[in-house]
Amino acid sequence: MLSLQPDIIEIILQNKADIKARWLKEIEAVRKETYMKNVTEHVFESTNQEFVELILDTLHWSQVEATERIGQYSERLVRAGMQLEYITQGLQAFRRVILEMLTERENDSKKIVSLFYEIETWIDGIINKVIHNYSGSWQNTFELQKLSLLELSAPLIPIFENISIMPLIGTIDTARAKLIMENLLNGVIKHRAEVVLIDITGVPVVDTMVAHHIIQAAEAVRLVGSRCILVGIRPEIAQTIVNLGIDLSQFPTKSTLRKGVETAFELTNKQLVDL
Repeated sequence: MLSLQPDIIEIILQNKADIKARWLKEIEAVRKETYMKNVTEHVFESTNQEFVELILDTLHWSQVEATERIGQYSERLVRAGMQLEYITQGLQAFRRVILEMLTERENDSKKIVSLFYEIETWIDGIINKVIHNYSGSWQNTFELQKLSLLELSAPLIPIFENISIMPLIGTIDTARAKLIMENLLNGVIKHRAEVVLIDITGVPVVDTMVAHHIIQAAEAVRLVGSRCILVGIRPEIAQTIVNLGIDLSQFPTKSTLRKGVETAFELTNKQLVDL
């Protein structure tokens, strides 16, 4: 970030109140153009006050401190759900206000060009840092949300002592197959499951790749001392498996979850008793 000339900084700080008033008026137009029009007056005002103070405070900060503070501010805005458009338009509005104020006080054309260059570089530096940090924060948030959704998409649920079930819904790609494997192995050990039911009732298509992933998962479960039962084999899925020549003979398959549970009871020497 470019350090402004001391005389420019002095002018800006001397006219800080005027700059803030002009900018707050400008930002009202930004509010009408972005989703911020739906934000409450209190939140909008407090966000703007913090925003303009942050911009002006960069005049006193070092490169390292400015980067850190702007990064922290960007992360808070991401968590609050603020759009990047509000930040960039707000900074552009601030740049206009500063340039208007300085040119009102300067008649020398060469000096005006120099002022324009310095202010442009200063504000562009802030914009670039905000965009970089904002994008990084959104990416981190997206990845965390994606991971959370993936974990929810492959849960291992204990239903009886030593019996657990993993209901699968939706398509199974390589990334999800890896998570299924990890959750299965961790869950088998955590819940001390002797039998695991993999329910594919909600899986729309079982092709060679999906079957391969399921077979791998079942084999991994067997290697840690448990047994796997595949349930939810619908007629169309059974036909697809046969047509593709997929061998699922290594572990039991059942058409419904109920039949799978009954088989799991037999394998764990349990039985249902009517009360």
